[in-house]
Order: sequence, then structure tokens, then C-alpha cells
Amino acid sequence: MEKVILAFETSCDETACALYSKQRGLLGERVYSQWRRHRPYGGVVPELASRDHLRRALPLVDDLLKTTNVRPTKIAYTRGPGLASALLAGATVASGLAFTWGLPLVGVNHLAGHLLSPLLSNPHFAFPYLALLVSGGHTQLWQVKSPDSLLLLGETLDDAAGEAFDKTAVLLDLGYPGGGALEKLAATGNTERFSLPSPAQPNCQFSFSGLKTAVRRLAAKQDCDDDAVRADIAASFQATVARGLARQVSQAIEKLGAERLAIVGGVAQNKYVQNTLQAVCAAKNTELCSPLPMHCGDNAAMIALAAAFQSISSDHEYRFGVEPGFAV
Repeated sequence: MEKVILAFETSCDETACALYSKQRGLLGERVYSQWRRHRPYGGVVPELASRDHLRRALPLVDDLLKTTNVRPTKIAYTRGPGLASALLAGATVASGLAFTWGLPLVGVNHLAGHLLSPLLSNPHFAFPYLALLVSGGHTQLWQVKSPDSLLLLGETLDDAAGEAFDKTAVLLDLGYPGGGALEKLAATGNTERFSLPSPAQPNCQFSFSGLKTAVRRLAAKQDCDDDAVRADIAASFQATVARGLARQVSQAIEKLGAERLAIVGGVAQNKYVQNTLQAVCAAKNTELCSPLPMHCGDNAAMIALAAAFQSISSDHEYRFGVEPGFAV
């Protein structure tokens, strides 16, 4: 009998479900993004997100099952980290279906999903590898030793890279979410016009609060009605983030002798960041891999894949570790 996992991802403002077969890979997926609902507030409103998850999840699953004509043998859901009420909505739907259909249920760590997501499009990407997770909620550097052994090397001390992109976009009147709009504007700007503080910190850590403050003060001083000024601010900000990420990755590659690097999370879609890290990898003869754009952001396909690895290990929890005193 074919083993098929039905997975749910509801950690923030994407309602997603996916079907994954251990034999055939990803069979299908659905994602509904709530960004239009949250845009007037300049950020995600947890109560609105959780209500929308409950409204959207079952119709998405129904459409997916009818289209694929496949029945799951196991159900998985994101158990965290994420917005508590949004996670609860997904867990409630998954638990209800598991009970109704008499299927086993497993909770998956959201970070494990991101860290394993490159294997969705490149199943031959070999372990171990270094992984840079850059999203709206996380900026972390991991050593992925195996599917169930994940070692945290460093992370942000405050804000995340994706959140800094969105907040900078709001300052430049680009709306929310603004990462894509900021990247497009930055392509026309001068990356060297404004000097901004690097997010790179000692011991493989990151910090974006100082950079955000500097951009806010810069925007208050400059004429942001001038398109050229706005473009230069966007370009300088984006370049500063990319260089900070590249610095930490470069030193970690040297420290660990890493032969492979994966860039995962929503910010992994940013072409300027990709190209900056590609240059680092080319200089160090390191293989670079990133998920498809649809699997960089929050999605259920990565949760289903992680659940497949987890079930191979008899549903044991992922082993998350922290490298003590990791310094570069």
C-alpha cells in the first residue's frame, strides 16, 4: 500500500495543504495567502489569520483530494513555531480529519520543514549541508547533519531579515508585504549611496534592529517623495542585508569546511541575496541549493516531506542541537 502524507501548514498567514508520497514524491499542494486581508494593518493580525485558516483549510483539502484522487494514510501538521492561534487552527483541522478517518497524526516542527525543503526539488542534495534560514520570522544558520539531526550555529538576536524587508518597504510607502516591491525598486538604485550598519554580529549571530532604526532615521531625513532617493535607500538596505548574510555564511563555510549550502525561507527568493551568496559559494567551491520559489515561503509540501523523514525514524522528534561557543 502506498504511504501518502496529507500535511497542513498554518503557522502564519498562508493556509496550505499538500500530499506527499514516499514512493512518488510531491503529488499536489494548495496554498491560500491571506496577505490582502492583512495589508491594511501593515502586518499579520493573528485573530484574523486563525479565523481564515479555519474557513479555508477544508475546501482546499477537498479540492486537492478530488484533483489527485489519492487518499492519505497519515496526517501531519505544523506544531510550531508560529502564531499560537494560527497553529491551533491547523492542528484542530488535522486532528479532526485524523480522528474521522482513523489515521495516525504527527506534528512537525516548522523550522525542520524549511531546512529540508531543498530536497523537494533536489532529492539528491547530500547531507550534511549548511543552511541559511531567512524568513519573516527567523534568521538562522544551521548545520543539517541528517534529516533528524539539526544543529543551530547562530541566529538573530532580535528581528528577522524578512521582517526588516517588510518594515523598510512600509517606510518607503511600498505597502505590505513589501519584500518583492522593495527588491524591484532596489534594482534601479545605488547600493553604495547610503552607509548602513551591518546585521552581522560575532559568533555567527545577526541583529536587524539597528539596521531598521538607521533606515527609519535615514528616511525621515531624506526626500522620500523623490523616486531616486527611495530607490537608493532600498538598494543600500538590500545590499547591506545581503553582505551581512554573506559574511556569516562565508566564515561558517570556512569554519566547518562545508561543501554544500542551502538558502531557505521567504527571503531566499530575493535575487540580489541569491546572487551575493552564489558569489561566496563560487569562490569557495561550495554547492548552492535553494527550493523552488513556491517552496521558499510557508508551504505544506515541506511539512509533508519533513513528516516523511520523521516517520522513517518511527515518529521520533527531530534532534535539535546548539553548537556551544561556535565562533567565527
